[in-house]
Amino acid sequence: MSWLIIADDLSGAADCAIGFAAHGARTVVTLDTPAAGSALAEVVAHDVDSRRLSAPDAAARNLDAWHHGRAPGRRLYKKIDSTLRGNWAAETAALQPLAGIAIVAPAFPATGRTTHDGRMFVNDQPLEETDIWRVEGLTGQANMVAILTAHGLRTARISLPTVRAGAAALRAQVEAWMAEGFQAVVCDAEVDSDLALLAAATAELPAPAFWVGSGGLARALAAAAPQGHASLPAVSAPACHRGPVLTLVGSMSGVSGKQAAYLCGKTGMASLVLAPQVLRDGPHDAAWSATQRELGAVLAAGRDLLVSIGRDDAFDPAEGPQLSTALAQLVLPYFALVGGLVATGGETARAMLSAAGIGTLTLKREAEPGVPISETTDTPARRVATKAGAFGTESALWLAWQAMRQD
Repeated sequence: MSWLIIADDLSGAADCAIGFAAHGARTVVTLDTPAAGSALAEVVAHDVDSRRLSAPDAAARNLDAWHHGRAPGRRLYKKIDSTLRGNWAAETAALQPLAGIAIVAPAFPATGRTTHDGRMFVNDQPLEETDIWRVEGLTGQANMVAILTAHGLRTARISLPTVRAGAAALRAQVEAWMAEGFQAVVCDAEVDSDLALLAAATAELPAPAFWVGSGGLARALAAAAPQGHASLPAVSAPACHRGPVLTLVGSMSGVSGKQAAYLCGKTGMASLVLAPQVLRDGPHDAAWSATQRELGAVLAAGRDLLVSIGRDDAFDPAEGPQLSTALAQLVLPYFALVGGLVATGGETARAMLSAAGIGTLTLKREAEPGVPISETTDTPARRVATKAGAFGTESALWLAWQAMRQD
């Protein structure tokens, strides 16, 4: 069985796809077009980079990915952020007429994201009361039934008692709603077994359907749905590039800040905090060249380096792509020296890989839930670890750094 995963950012694409790789499917993440990975893998996760776009533009990119990536027998997984950032509802509404009923379950219990009464919670706190939504400037309640209904989808909700009644009863309920003309179903889930039941109940639905969720539901589907092994060309393991590990922290989340501090504390590696204004001004800023020389000297000496973006009074979450692009341009002259890349924040990871001309990653394993490890497809390959900014344990970046160092 093959899958097309459409994601709105790079870290999410990798985080979603790694569940299939863990169950034996050859799995790639693409930055260019889904077709670029179809000949390489059974599971293709495509980053459409739509989180910061307008809703109509984001929907159009998802539709384009669907038209270029669909194939007979290939199932669709629409990856969304477990904290409901971005244009997830508009994207889901655009895909629904083509792909069938939307099975919506963004919960990721392993990272503290759960769903109850159709609302999202982070470590038992209502999502709308967290720093995640405050940083993003989001308002209202994280009520997915209401949000999808506002986007024109007739939406039902599966409560926890219905989920826990078992896969057979759950499937019967979904099929009944499909017969009644519902276009989306939002599913409550508080533990991994809830997602496992949902996957078992819906993986073989007879009518057109697609799944909408984060890495949690993707892992459950990978375990529930047989992974057919397509006739793909054999691929030998490439030699890995030797060089220092570069860690880029573009996320403004306090979680990422603590993880960066833990990494530096455990390793003693060099670190640079970049003033946002330097990145806004680019090479015209007086500090740009000096900063570039400083980071280049560290990498040229073969030393690992952590580079993060600071904050100032002018900070606006909407400028994330601009700052990430400037960060990548700052690093690019010395990127050839890098043996492994750890990037937190999907925009940061995409900007660096795009600047370096890297368009495809092969998924390998996880350092911890939500921190996938991949390799570039060039020779020699580089290891790459990606992580969304707002989750992971305090040691997440350190574990990713260790993975870069393993032979």
